[in-house]
Amino acid sequence: MTVNQTTQLHPLMFALLLCLLPTNVTAQARIAVLDFELKDLTLKPGVPQEVERTASVKPMLEEELKKSGYEIVTIPMDAQTQATAGFGYLFDHHDTAAQLAQQYGADYVIVGRLHKPSFLFVYLMAHLIDVKQQRLIADYLSEVKGGEKKLTRKGVESLVVKVNDTFSGLK
Repeated sequence: MTVNQTTQLHPLMFALLLCLLPTNVTAQARIAVLDFELKDLTLKPGVPQEVERTASVKPMLEEELKKSGYEIVTIPMDAQTQATAGFGYLFDHHDTAAQLAQQYGADYVIVGRLHKPSFLFVYLMAHLIDVKQQRLIADYLSEVKGGEKKLTRKGVESLVVKVNDTFSGLK
């Protein structure tokens, strides 16, 4: 083999190696986050502070997911409202949530609920749904004790750690 033949093999070997590498190693998931719903089981349901806290979860979650390198896909609220057939519908119907997210080019969709069984704590509940397969791939729960914004953020950060763990397991 001459020097010239050796240098011609390198680009071919390099191209072959590139073909063997998984394509999703560098590509980040495109995730849509739907608005969280408030399920308040207390004696005073739907107080303005809880409605406000529930509305703050989606933007916090999107912000934390962006920090982790995920691409956020926006789904307009009117499209989410049109896709739902009532409270908890998208949370319970993964196929419908996936079909909605697919219309906007998402790979995954997170459907969430702020579940308030007590005045002392809430649960941030979230489903991670694979859009292509239209199935639930992870179910998350994060307990938040107290109503302060920083505590809600800690709960959201806990959800993102769990999302990262799920994606680490998929590779």
